[in-house]
Amino acid sequence: MRWALVKVCLAVTAMVVVAFAVPLGLVVQEMASDRAFSNAERQAASIGPTLSITTDPVQLRKAVESTQMGAARRMAVHVPAIGDSPPVDIGQGRAGERAVAETRRMGRATTAKVSGGGSALLQPTALGSGDIAVVEIFVPESEVSNGVATAWLVLAGVGLALIVGSVGVADRLGARLVRPAERLADAAHQLGEGRLGARVPEDGPKELRSAAAAFNAMADQVVELLANERELAADLSHRLRTPLTVLRLNTASLGDGPAAEQTRAAVEQLEREVDTIIRTAREQRPATGPGAGAGAGCDASEVIRDRMAFWSALAEDEGREVRLAGVDRTVRIPVARPELAAALDAMLGNVFRHTPEGTPFAVDVHDAGDAVIVLVSDAGPGISDPDAALRRGNDGGRDGSTGLGLDIVRRVAESTGGDVRLGRSVLGGTEVRVWIGLDGRSLGGPGAGRAGRGRRGNRRNRGRASQE
Repeated sequence: MRWALVKVCLAVTAMVVVAFAVPLGLVVQEMASDRAFSNAERQAASIGPTLSITTDPVQLRKAVESTQMGAARRMAVHVPAIGDSPPVDIGQGRAGERAVAETRRMGRATTAKVSGGGSALLQPTALGSGDIAVVEIFVPESEVSNGVATAWLVLAGVGLALIVGSVGVADRLGARLVRPAERLADAAHQLGEGRLGARVPEDGPKELRSAAAAFNAMADQVVELLANERELAADLSHRLRTPLTVLRLNTASLGDGPAAEQTRAAVEQLEREVDTIIRTAREQRPATGPGAGAGAGCDASEVIRDRMAFWSALAEDEGREVRLAGVDRTVRIPVARPELAAALDAMLGNVFRHTPEGTPFAVDVHDAGDAVIVLVSDAGPGISDPDAALRRGNDGGRDGSTGLGLDIVRRVAESTGGDVRLGRSVLGGTEVRVWIGLDGRSLGGPGAGRAGRGRRGNRRNRGRASQE
């Protein structure tokens, strides 16, 4: 494309230069010829007054030799026979008698080619007797073409400079067009090779800027779709942890024996496979928002009562005391029912997985007006490093964890503009505080909490709600 523009500009400029330089050179040549013959006419007219007074050869010779052309032996005077006087020729004539006779007969100035190069101007002049004398001025070829070669060289230089300049300008314009297109093609190749961070600077012509913006938007969408797909795979795999936890706990009551050992081994192997799937799905995922959205929302109290009914049976088998509060009335939140259930299962599964049997736990729901707070607390050993536990991909301090449990909880909270906090519970163990926003910011799509107020946006409201 770049060389095509250069070739087109080269051809157009060359045609323009030829179209203007050649006629201009011809005009300069014609002007030089006109200047030479005009000077010859002035020199021929200078001898006219003398011819009108006398035709004496001696006087005419003196008058001719006193002129510039006469001194240069380029002037001749041809006087016809008058009465008994013979014709008189003064100076060196070059045109020939025939050309002189023809000029005398026509009565106007003529030019004639001279053998050996050059031209002769024949100027008729009336005498006092009524006859016609002819003044001949020799014009050499060098005077006719004086300055023409220089003019042609100047025109050629100007034309060449215009062509070179136009090629340079065309090359710069071509580069300005080609570089954004090359960057766009390179980014497309990188994206095709799996480098999802490839983006294109939005510069260059308007059309290429639009193409770059469209490519960047497409790449962002691809990254988000891949992230959503990985998150969905990880979430679905993590939800298998809930029935696996029940199976693992139930196998503990099978006693000893080959069948019991085989069952426990199978459950452990299945749990390892699920953990492998979760880690693989989360490995090197793009940093985008979660794939789960708020949907149409749900009743948090109803979902919590339903999941607690499931976990209470297992708690009873392990001798755990369970306390449930704040679910006696409807509490609508902008979170889909499956997502809230997955978050609750993640938090309660961690309680059963990482605390000894017989450890009590509690689930509390608080309605803070513009937010809903869900507290899951236990009387276990607690978490030594809460900040590390909240880091994405690190469920810190809990052996054998995949690092996805608290991450699922956090993504659900952040999709509404809320967040998650870990602390020491009143029971003496860990307290997971889930802040779910009700101000509608989750309607913008998943991940709105990260792009919006994040963890600090509701600091004032959290402080008020924590006092309840």
